[in-house]
Amino acid sequence: MPAAVEPPVAPRRPSTRTHHGDTFTDPYAWMRDKADPEFLAYLTAENEYTEAVTAPLAELRQEIYADISARTKQTDLSVPEFVRHPGLGEYWYYARSTEGLDYPSYHRCPAQGRDSLPDPSKGTPEGEQLLLDAQALAAGTDFFSLGCFDVSPNGRLAAYSVDTSGDERYRLSFFDLVTGEVLPDAVAEVASGGCWAGDDAFCYLTVDDAWRPDKLWRHRLGDTGEDELLHAEADERFWLGVDSSRDNRWVQLGAASKTSTETWLLDTTDPAAGLRSVAPRRDEVEYDVEVAGDRLFIVHNDGAPDFALAEAPLTCTDAAEWTPIWPGEPGIRLLGVVAYDRVLVQSLRRDGLQVVTLRHRDAAGDVGPEAGIAFDEPIYTVDVDGGDEADTDRIRLHYQSMVTPDEVIDYRIATGERTVLRRRPVLDHPVSGPYRPADYRQERVWAVAADGTRIPISLVYRADTPLDGSAGCLLYGYGAYEISVSPSFSIARLSLLDRGYIYAVAHVRGGGELGRAWYTGGRLEAKENTFTDFITCARHLVSAGYTSTDRLAAEGGSAGGLLIGAALNLAPDAFAAVHAAVPFVDALTTILDPDLPLTVMEWEEWGDPLHDPEAYARMRRYSPYENVAHAQYPAILVTTSLNDTRVEITEPAKWVAALRHDSGSSRPILLKTEMVAGHGGSSGRYQAWRDAAFELAWLIAATPPPPKG
Repeated sequence: MPAAVEPPVAPRRPSTRTHHGDTFTDPYAWMRDKADPEFLAYLTAENEYTEAVTAPLAELRQEIYADISARTKQTDLSVPEFVRHPGLGEYWYYARSTEGLDYPSYHRCPAQGRDSLPDPSKGTPEGEQLLLDAQALAAGTDFFSLGCFDVSPNGRLAAYSVDTSGDERYRLSFFDLVTGEVLPDAVAEVASGGCWAGDDAFCYLTVDDAWRPDKLWRHRLGDTGEDELLHAEADERFWLGVDSSRDNRWVQLGAASKTSTETWLLDTTDPAAGLRSVAPRRDEVEYDVEVAGDRLFIVHNDGAPDFALAEAPLTCTDAAEWTPIWPGEPGIRLLGVVAYDRVLVQSLRRDGLQVVTLRHRDAAGDVGPEAGIAFDEPIYTVDVDGGDEADTDRIRLHYQSMVTPDEVIDYRIATGERTVLRRRPVLDHPVSGPYRPADYRQERVWAVAADGTRIPISLVYRADTPLDGSAGCLLYGYGAYEISVSPSFSIARLSLLDRGYIYAVAHVRGGGELGRAWYTGGRLEAKENTFTDFITCARHLVSAGYTSTDRLAAEGGSAGGLLIGAALNLAPDAFAAVHAAVPFVDALTTILDPDLPLTVMEWEEWGDPLHDPEAYARMRRYSPYENVAHAQYPAILVTTSLNDTRVEITEPAKWVAALRHDSGSSRPILLKTEMVAGHGGSSGRYQAWRDAAFELAWLIAATPPPPKG
């Protein structure tokens, strides 16, 4: 780092907070106001400092960006999806990306049955119609996100919503696909998502002051009066989600907390009908509903921690009407089902992998025993694409591993015949040549925690990478909300692997990789297992000879940023460098304030420190911002966004200031803020590549290889 470059020094203005007899003095509480000109000037100064410190990496950044660009097929077509519109005909729907453009365009063309799949190598499909040009919608904006794009069941109208700031507040608009006319109907300040309720009405959600989707509305096109409020969720622990059934007859409204759910159905063929609950909510009971003609399939955890399968009549209003199909099995987590006329497709987590199994249905619609679908690789991810056609002889599977690019597979229900419709193209690199999966290795290894629990780690690296401790390694972790980090493929990651690095994922407790018990083993009073598991995985990678401490980097985002921050405080010597993205590092301060976005909903995940002294003491013990040690920390890069509503900008900004002041560490601590973006960072694909190149170049420079000779 050039000697003349010094980091900004944030003013310290002590403010005290007292709860349950404990007083914490917060010197950076003034950063709470993100509209404060002084705070904005501070963030700008941090960006300038980061830019100056990383300026010597410009060439490496450009190399990595060029890698990603060269390997990515930039003008491409998604695999078309078959849709049959009553009264209009059959169509293929698809998206097209175009070289030089950040955002795709959405199209359809006439179909002559399911076997008439358009061939992109033969040019523009006959009769192609442009439906939505996202690049044109994004013109003149610094940020663009499409919240929904949904065609009406009759194929004649479309709805779409747009966010141009990153705060996840969208504007909903409608247009006529036949005439191209933009309709006067428009709704501002809606949440992401929504669905059609018949051909002339649309259901959407709005959020409360805490950014919680709490109200469901029905907008009737052409009606200039107030939209109809269908449901208002008063319980602050619950948020809403809405979707339509496969046959488009039913609107499905779901309310979910961290531990309970409820589902309502709305019959779109009966304009006077209201919402009907499938089963009243009960504490600690979660259920999902799949509508299948004359019945419902229910995935639930009532008496089955890893979820069971039941069916119920379409008219069901109580769990007493559920008839068991499969009682569930400990350690095998049933994630959900998709019902077709001929088969019920199950998504499960088994042995730490996401897999798909089938239950064939007879002429009466009853389901049979489970049958698996096998794949050859040791670690992979497979899921089903729930298409609109219930009466089909095939299903689509999405498959990938850490070495196999994403595949869309056509699977014939009767015979099990598989046809790969598309594998994500990985173009030849101008230096390293074609991508060959055989040049890489993936494996799963296990670390052993202090309590004897075996923690899985997924690894990928080039076959010629030495496993003698000299390789660099990037260890990724998340570990919250029962979210699993499945094995996946990444073009950007090849730039790391081809430079001799190992990429590893620590499947720590708090995620869902090994069933519900794996989640509860890293939640609430067991939360600290998440952090110690991550450190255990880091130590194992070093002791097993995959890497060395001075070449080991760590990465995590959002709740994974909390993981990174807590692990650093416990073991600042375990890593040479860390990247924390939109990190949830001032967790206790946030969870203590019920007026902040999402807080009350989070109490079931972390505990309620406002009212529970034990929850307060636990979070006080691990919240990263409040526990910075006086120690030599690794080099740290923190990336965040000004308009993030999930992790407010104040958290990473305060943490960086505290790290610099309290740790006494001599290694660089950098803060990089996107000034027009949200929780997901930059929106355009080319800027996303530049961001990835920036982060990878920084990690590579912070973990240099040992001297040769």
